[in-house]
Amino acid sequence: MPIVYGMNHSSAPLPVREKVAFPAQDIKDALARLKSTDGVEEALILSTCNRTEVIVQMRPEQAPGILGAFLLRERPVSGEELERHCYLHVDREAVRHVFRTAASLDSMVVGEAQILGQVKEAYALAGQIGSLGPILDALLRRAFSVAKRVRTDTGIARRPVSIAYAAVGLAKDIFGDLVQRTVMIVGAGKMARLAAEHLIGNGVRSILVANRSYRRADEMARDLGGRAVPFDRLFQEMETADIVIASTASPQPVILKENAQSLTRARRGRPIFFIDIAVPRDVDPRVNEVDNVYVYDMDDLQGVVRAGRDERRKEMQAAETVVEQETEAFLAWMKSLEATPTIVELRRHLHEMADQELARYRARLGELTPAQEETVRQMAASLVNKLLHPPTLALKRCATQNGGGTRVKLIREIFGIDPPSDVPSDPGRDGADVTEPETLPARRDGR
Repeated sequence: MPIVYGMNHSSAPLPVREKVAFPAQDIKDALARLKSTDGVEEALILSTCNRTEVIVQMRPEQAPGILGAFLLRERPVSGEELERHCYLHVDREAVRHVFRTAASLDSMVVGEAQILGQVKEAYALAGQIGSLGPILDALLRRAFSVAKRVRTDTGIARRPVSIAYAAVGLAKDIFGDLVQRTVMIVGAGKMARLAAEHLIGNGVRSILVANRSYRRADEMARDLGGRAVPFDRLFQEMETADIVIASTASPQPVILKENAQSLTRARRGRPIFFIDIAVPRDVDPRVNEVDNVYVYDMDDLQGVVRAGRDERRKEMQAAETVVEQETEAFLAWMKSLEATPTIVELRRHLHEMADQELARYRARLGELTPAQEETVRQMAASLVNKLLHPPTLALKRCATQNGGGTRVKLIREIFGIDPPSDVPSDPGRDGADVTEPETLPARRDGR
């Protein structure tokens, strides 16, 4: 059954989340190792700035030990941290959690569109290495449909937001008018670009872009009407910036305390604000200890995010209703799969019986043309299919109902797939088994 094991912004603080985050270049190999783990049938890894989750198909009793051991092997996190901050969702709760995640109901910024793209990227990567099977493939495809329905049927995304949007909101709270401010973007990925676009939309005219790849920095700067900065001149150029938005994929901090100390001396005490939207963090937390240097990270952004949450509460309730409906529908589909082996076996059994009877009676039919033989075969197949239709529907219904297993077993016995269960019985006069009730009604004549 589907299982989700991991942590997010609600269950773990940033210092722990950044320990378990998978660098993009490492996910493919880690996923291959997860899929090859005993007990894991299907697997997907979702690792973003606010969550790291392992989504698998496996037996639930094995999951905590196997998945916890996997993260301990792969990431620099302790067992105590996993036990304290990880959640485990099984079956219904796992399906619901995946749907809520894709629909951005479990995001720090409810309604943001970026998470759906990240889930799709994780799905595509899992598909490339062959770690998906029929259950997770169907689950993720349905999750994309749920996310689309939530965005279409509710107003949850009426005010499009993202972490980058929240970061820009924080910059406006700090400086008010941003027109006269110089902003440096460190990193040239999707999040950095979103932040820059929001800044331009809020009046910023002076943008610097720094990235280890100067070509990518130059491409972004040209698109945004800004100026690219060689990475080896990062801190010299940073002396002119009022706001630095850091969003690289570096596994280690890019901006250290000693860099901030040099900056504040060069700026003669003028304040500089770092908004760190990277996980792992780009700005060493100790930078906050330097006078006139202020650092805000992902956890700090939650206050900005909460501000608009009340306005979306009604739409969130409507979105949650959609998720619940889709969860029930998916679980019903999963249960219907339990009847599939019996349906397949029943069809095989009855068609074999029809073929045997045709072979037995073939000699009695005399000389037949090829067309007549084909007609007889089609007639037998059609009769079998008509006989199969009611029990097939009954099997599908049974699979979705409590106590359905008993009914499936009965159908298997009725059609001779399984031998009949042993039941207490007395032989009747004709040799048939006649099961008597424990008590019989009294005869009218008293005998």
